[in-house]
Amino acid sequence: MPDLDAVDNIFLGREHRNRLGLRARRSMRREALALFARLGVSLPLECPVAELSIADQQFIEIAKALSLEARILVLDEPTATLTPSEAEQLFAIMRELRSQGVAMVFISHHMEEIFTICDRVTVMRDGEKVGGCEVATTDADALIEMMVGRRVENIFPEPRSDSDPNDVVLSVASLKLTPDGPEHAFDLHRGEILGFAGLVGSGRSELAMGLIGAMRPAYARVRLEGSPVKLHHPATALEHGIGLLPESRKTQGLVLPFSCRDNISLNNLARFKGPLRLLDRRQEARTAAELMASVRVKAPGPETPVGDLSGGNQQKVVIARWLGHRCKVLIFDEPTRGIDVGAKSEIYALMKALTARGVSIIMISSELPEILALCDRALVFHQGRIAAELSGEALDSPSVMYHATGGLSS
Repeated sequence: MPDLDAVDNIFLGREHRNRLGLRARRSMRREALALFARLGVSLPLECPVAELSIADQQFIEIAKALSLEARILVLDEPTATLTPSEAEQLFAIMRELRSQGVAMVFISHHMEEIFTICDRVTVMRDGEKVGGCEVATTDADALIEMMVGRRVENIFPEPRSDSDPNDVVLSVASLKLTPDGPEHAFDLHRGEILGFAGLVGSGRSELAMGLIGAMRPAYARVRLEGSPVKLHHPATALEHGIGLLPESRKTQGLVLPFSCRDNISLNNLARFKGPLRLLDRRQEARTAAELMASVRVKAPGPETPVGDLSGGNQQKVVIARWLGHRCKVLIFDEPTRGIDVGAKSEIYALMKALTARGVSIIMISSELPEILALCDRALVFHQGRIAAELSGEALDSPSVMYHATGGLSS
């Protein structure tokens, strides 16, 4: 409950009561402190949890489970929105809980996390168990083969660096999200994948939102294919051929109860006007099916509710929508978060195919291997600023982490 504090969230619906039947706040606070001491975590107990970091919110959920004397914890993608240091803190807590006899089911798409924290692994595919083993007796390639159903030699496509640095599609001469905030400036070339790298909360998504007008910037000077444009609203950005695959596809990118057809044509309905200005449903369904096939959406058909699809196929539906708009610039915000290795490989190949057709891509990712393998250049963010631009041999893991942490990495 975002508006309640940590104590109220932990004891929601089972509050301690005194002899008069009133809430025993002091008793609950004492127990909450003991729970966080057990976890080795210190966080403010009195402020609404909405004001806490995602990591602290995760720790409150774990504390709540422990207050129920849970012997089994199920952690579903708990590191998806955590920084590396926050994830390591979570792993330390998990190791401590294991030593206390708590069993855990840890659901993750990150291979390195499986080998870092797990004792045994079970692999699921298409809703069924396809294998399982001791972590110590397997490797990442074997797990990926079980997950995908075939051997994947390399999940990343072959690099291509034939974008023309003189062909600037999008030029951000100056963009300030707030009057006293930092000034951003960068260029995006035709057929290029430009990475936005950095830690969670470093300002990457905010800059993308400001660019398309989803967050009204204090000041913006932007040129598209050489002409000045004013992008005051996402609809204006879309009219100019700029589309965004948002960080949260479920809450910002899709209407889950709607069909694939509805989601693909949602903001492009004028294209399907029929007689008497009514929608030509046949043409709409035909176009949706073609776009779904072009990005290899696995679904029974265009009428399938998008909420019934896997995360990877939901992401492809969002991509299909923008392909229907023939966008020149696509912004992919965490495009592979919460999807399996096979779907990741398909998304990567699709991004490369788009750039080969001249589409320019900005990719925001917390996955460093994605940035290094896919991007022609990367802008590294630190505390709301572009700290560095890296390309070529300078685009490597130590350099990205050095600038992302403000020069703190070794």
